[in-house]
Amino acid sequence: MSRPEPSALWELPSAEPAAKPAARRSAPKGRRKGQQQPAAKDPIARVVVDVPLAHLDRTFDYQVPDRLDDAAVPGTRVRVRFAGQLVDGFVLERAETTEHTGRLAFLERVTSSEPVLTGRLAALARAVAQRYAGTMIDVLRLAIPPRHARAEGEPARPAAAVPVPPETTGWGRYQRGEAFVEALRGNRRAHAVWQALPGEDWPARLAELAATVAAEGRSALLVVPDQRDLTRLHDACARLVGPDAVVSLFADLGPAERYRRWLAVSRGTVRVVVGTRAAMFAPVTDPGLFVVWDDGDDLHVDPHMPYPQVRDVLMVRAHAEGASLVVGGFTRTAEAQLLVESGWAHPVVATREELRRAAPRVTPIGEDFDVARDEAARAARLPSVAFEAARQALAADAPVLVQVPRRGYVPALACARCRTPAHCRRCAGPLGLRGDAKGPPSCRWCGVPEASPRCPACGSNRLRAMVVGSKRTAEELGRAFPGVTVRTSGAQEVLATVPARPALVVCTPGAEPVAEGGYGAALLLDGWALLGRQDLRAAEETLRRWMAAAALVRPASAGGRIVVGAEAALTPVQALVRWDPAWHAGRELAERRELGFPPAVRMAGVEGAPDAVAALLAELSLPASGEILGPVPLGEPDAEGRTERERALIRVPREDGKALAAALAAAQAGRVARKETSPVRIQLDPLQLI
Repeated sequence: MSRPEPSALWELPSAEPAAKPAARRSAPKGRRKGQQQPAAKDPIARVVVDVPLAHLDRTFDYQVPDRLDDAAVPGTRVRVRFAGQLVDGFVLERAETTEHTGRLAFLERVTSSEPVLTGRLAALARAVAQRYAGTMIDVLRLAIPPRHARAEGEPARPAAAVPVPPETTGWGRYQRGEAFVEALRGNRRAHAVWQALPGEDWPARLAELAATVAAEGRSALLVVPDQRDLTRLHDACARLVGPDAVVSLFADLGPAERYRRWLAVSRGTVRVVVGTRAAMFAPVTDPGLFVVWDDGDDLHVDPHMPYPQVRDVLMVRAHAEGASLVVGGFTRTAEAQLLVESGWAHPVVATREELRRAAPRVTPIGEDFDVARDEAARAARLPSVAFEAARQALAADAPVLVQVPRRGYVPALACARCRTPAHCRRCAGPLGLRGDAKGPPSCRWCGVPEASPRCPACGSNRLRAMVVGSKRTAEELGRAFPGVTVRTSGAQEVLATVPARPALVVCTPGAEPVAEGGYGAALLLDGWALLGRQDLRAAEETLRRWMAAAALVRPASAGGRIVVGAEAALTPVQALVRWDPAWHAGRELAERRELGFPPAVRMAGVEGAPDAVAALLAELSLPASGEILGPVPLGEPDAEGRTERERALIRVPREDGKALAAALAAAQAGRVARKETSPVRIQLDPLQLI
C-alpha cells in the first residue's frame, strides 16, 4: 500500500547513529583525580552535553577512566566538567581514537548505568532538531524524562505475553480498511489517513490495530490530544491485549511513576504504548505502528523549543524505522490531505452508503434567525428549529449537546447600534460581563468596571452581547426547559461521560462528554464566532470542532439532529451537511498552494525585539527561493510608532525546507556565540500565522 516517500514532503536523515563531525573540538580541560588511566578499549566517549547554547550543538570528546569502563556504555547519563562547571550529559558512543590533538578531560562520573539514549532515539532527536531549527539537547529534554533513582532501581516488570490476534471486522466498513489490517499482519509498511465514521468507536478500532501489531511481536505507539481520549484508548487496548501489556504516558504522572513506565517501554517489556503529546518520543522496541488521533488539535504542538508537532515527528519515525503510520480523526487537515495527494498515504474512508447510514441529519441556520413565533425559543436565544430539535430529543429520553464557542458569562460586548466592539477607556481591553447581567460591565484585562460606556464610533450608550458564554447559555436554557437537568463541561470541570437520560449538556469546543447511546441532538451555536477569527486555519479548525461534536450524535435513522448556527452557503457548513471533510481539506490545500501558505510551503516565524529580528534577517543565508514577509509589529505601537516586539515570516518551497531550517539554526548559533542579549524566537510551520 505504501509508496516511496517524496523528498519534497519532508527531509529525513537516515536511521543510522549521528555521524562524527569532520572537525571536533575538545572539551574544556578538567581536573584529573589522582593518576587516572584511560580505559583499555574504546577510551573515548562522545558526549552530548546538556548546555542550551545553539553554537554548542555537537558532541564533545572525553576520556573514559578505567574505573568507569564497564558503566559508561553508550546511552548512559554522565557528569562532565564543561567550561569549569559540572554538567549533565549522555554518552552517545564509545570510540578508539579522537581527532583532537590536545589533552582530553575525563568523565567525572556515571550518573546512571541505564542506557536511556538508544541509537534510534539519538537519530530521532537529531532529525527533529534539524527539521525545526533547534538543538539536539532541547529535543532530548522532551524525549527523556528526569531520572528517578528509586524507580530505576526497582526490578524490571516481566515482559507481557504476546496477545491473540483480535477480530477486525469493524475495519470492513471502510474502503482499504481490511487491506491496511492485512498489511499490519504481514509486517508490511503502510501509511493511512483514516476518516472515522460518525458514531464510530474509534478507541476500539485503534486498539484492534495495536493488538494486531502486538500479536506479530512488534510494538505500537498511539498518541491522542488529551487525558479523556487517553483514558478511553487505554481501556480499549487493555481489553484486547491485557492490562499488563499496555502502558500510558502523560504529563500528570508523578516523577517516579512516569519514569517507571518510561523504563518499561525502553526495556521492551510492553508492546502497546498510548499517551499524550510527550509520548511521541517513547522509545518503543521494534515499532510496527504509529498512530496520531485528531492531528489538527493544537495540543499536539509542544510549547517548548523546538516546538515539534506530533504528526510530523511520527512521520519521521515511521520513515526512519520502517513502520506504518495512521493519521486518524473525524475530519482531515490540509497536512493530512497533502499526504494523500502526494501518494505517501492512502485514504481509509467509508462508502457514501455506509456514511448515510451512520450520519445524523444536519440543518444550517443563519445568524439572525427568527424567534418571534416562539416565546420559549426567544428566552433560550435559540431559533425555533433548534428549539424543536432539542425538545424532540428530550422527549425521546436522550441528552442534548449544546456547543458554545466561548466560556464564561458574556465574554464580549459591542455597541447595540453599530456593533463596534466595546473597549475599556483605560487600557483598551475588551468589556464583558462576569457573573450576571445586573452589574456594570468590566474590563477583562484590568478588571475596572465601566459604569457609563459610550461607543466611540456612534456615541450610543447601549451594549449587546457579541458572544454569549457557556454559563449564560446554560442559564437561559434552564429557563426555557424547566425541569430538565442542565450540565456544563468546560475549563473548570470537563465531563468524561453523561448518562443516557434527558439533559442539556452545555460545553465549549473540545470539552464534549461522550453520551451513552449517543446524543439525540446537537446545537452548534454562534458559528460566526469561530469562522470569523483572524486565523489562517479558522475554517479548518471550525469544521474540526463541529464534526467532533456531531460525531457524538445518533444517526438520522434514530432521530439524530444537528443544528448549526451558520449560513448554509459557507464551505465548512457544506462540508458538515454532506459529511465530506476530505472535500473541504482538498479545497483548503488548494487555497494554501495559491496563497503560498503551509503545508504547501515551509514557513518560519521569527519573533523578537525589532533590532534583534532585523539583525538575524540581515545575516540569514536563505536559498534563492526564500521570501521574507514583514517584519510587522506585534501589539499596539507607542506614540513614536515603535513596538516592543516584531515578527517576520520566511517561506520557501517544501523542497528547500531543510535549507531554511539549517540557515535559521546557523544564524541563531551565531547570535548565541556573540552573546547577543535580546532573544529571538524561531518556530517552523507555526500554527498562528495571521
